Amino acid sequence: MTRYLVTGARGMLGTDLLEALAGRDVTALGRDDLDITEPSAVLDAVAGHDVVLNAAAYTDVDQAESDEERARAVNAIGAGNLAAAAARHGARMVQFSTDYVFDGTATEPYPEDAPRHPLGAYGRTKAEGEERVLAALPDGAMIVRTAWLYGRNGGNFARTMLRLAAERDTVQVVTDQIGQPTWSADLARQTVRLLDAAAPAGIYHGTNAGRTSWHGFAQAIFEVAGLDPARVEPTDSAQFTRPAPRPAYSVLGHSGWVKAGIPPMRAWPDALHEAFATGALT
Repeated sequence: MTRYLVTGARGMLGTDLLEALAGRDVTALGRDDLDITEPSAVLDAVAGHDVVLNAAAYTDVDQAESDEERARAVNAIGAGNLAAAAARHGARMVQFSTDYVFDGTATEPYPEDAPRHPLGAYGRTKAEGEERVLAALPDGAMIVRTAWLYGRNGGNFARTMLRLAAERDTVQVVTDQIGQPTWSADLARQTVRLLDAAAPAGIYHGTNAGRTSWHGFAQAIFEVAGLDPARVEPTDSAQFTRPAPRPAYSVLGHSGWVKAGIPPMRAWPDALHEAFATGALT
């Protein structure tokens, strides 16, 4: 029987991974259970497992600009520790990564083999994490990049929009950043399909299909909640000053799934409707 280890198991994606793996032999470790920056602890934790799914990450994009050392410890060194331990124990590994490894200057979906060119600290640490994992476990590691993630657990854009809708008459959301809203439950299920298919090592883009702006996403959230989408007013990113730069274009291509014989993830509006209907956003 395959034994799975999920790190970052208390977070938004981690909890959905546990649900997607329900009924299987799974060890769930949160931040308080395992410090992935400690190589000896990681080596012990990975022992006896066949698959490691690393959902642990430093995800505060803005804070990373002034705390890059800590972000790197988790996103790069910690990921590398898990990959080295997986190699030592003969396990496969899934490392979750991000659209922030790209600079957002593309006009067509980024293919899986596009050169990494991060703009800020968070993206740099995640890009280094990818490199460390692939170097330590070249034949057994799968990098799954995602973007614009939302779900039942943890803070995210969809929940923020619903909260603001209850507090304000209107909200302003940018139109000049384009990406793919992705339901964490869909990503978790797609990751399990990837493992069950014994797909080859390499990079996969785990995002729901299609594209929209943050403004378009916010309007869709209002609509599925039965609210007037006209309450979402357009603006641009020049109106918001933040420490970390955001990629203007975060649309990821999905050819990796096709090559592996796995259907890509469904369209983002379909996922959003089901997420709301099943209470994942309420």
